[in-house]
Amino acid sequence: MKILFFGTPKFAEIILDGLLEKGFDVVGVVCQNDKPAGRGNKIQTPHIVEFAKERNIAVCQFEKLSLHIDDFKKIDYDIAVTASYGKFLPKALLDLHPCINVHPSMLPKYRGATPIQTALLNGDNITGVSIMETGVGMDDGDIFVQKEVEILPEDDYSTLIEKLALVGLELLAQTLEKIGNGTAKKVPQDEKNATTVKLIQKEDALLDFSKSAESQVNKVRAFCEDPVAFFFLGDDRIKVYKARVAEDFEGEDGQVIPNKKRFLIKTSNGVFEILKCQMQGGKVLDAKSFLNGYRFKTLVVGV
Repeated sequence: MKILFFGTPKFAEIILDGLLEKGFDVVGVVCQNDKPAGRGNKIQTPHIVEFAKERNIAVCQFEKLSLHIDDFKKIDYDIAVTASYGKFLPKALLDLHPCINVHPSMLPKYRGATPIQTALLNGDNITGVSIMETGVGMDDGDIFVQKEVEILPEDDYSTLIEKLALVGLELLAQTLEKIGNGTAKKVPQDEKNATTVKLIQKEDALLDFSKSAESQVNKVRAFCEDPVAFFFLGDDRIKVYKARVAEDFEGEDGQVIPNKKRFLIKTSNGVFEILKCQMQGGKVLDAKSFLNGYRFKTLVVGV
């Protein structure tokens, strides 16, 4: 079975790597175009491009898939696999060959592009992976198989994406084998329980200490890569990579408690303790190291 793989970020790359390790024949990779990113908005090529080319796999980066149907007709493949590709596949492309998708949620819950961040933001204890038939709608195709995955208190986006990708890889391999031998079965999704997640914007990562410490710790867990959770202390923009809920103390929302060893901020409900953070342009440091070198101009967030 010859596979044409659609995917761009880390989640897709883990699955692609696993397919190759398992001996599946991936004849091509389709990913998103080079885009500006990071400081200075320099144009960056998705890492999966280099990954594929190092393995002598052809790569396509098409801005609009519907304009390249004839190009896809020239590719010798039996089935397409999508994993965090980030674009809808046009019906003309789906009509060429079967297509299945690896989605990191228990569909129909959390359809859309940000199911992992949403599960963390909501403080969910359980998420999962669904292998589904790719259609023209938003993650609404029939489901081949699903598996729940526990979200541990220490999980963040970086750890959870890897766990879900590895589970997705195993489910995908099983599904491909069943499709190959004609034993695959699928069931429709329950539309009554469908929910859709929103796209993430950089401003969504701004911490809000008028809300509970737990909710802001969940935001740090969800936004530990790109974007990274942040807040302003005077004119200083501080990114937070790791945090936890600490013991409470009296004070106003957003008040920093003076402490040379612990970085504590009062919230509307509980105390937000920063464990790992970064000044703009500086290194990522543990809280104690950060405090040793930081000079507070104010002890109130946003002032």
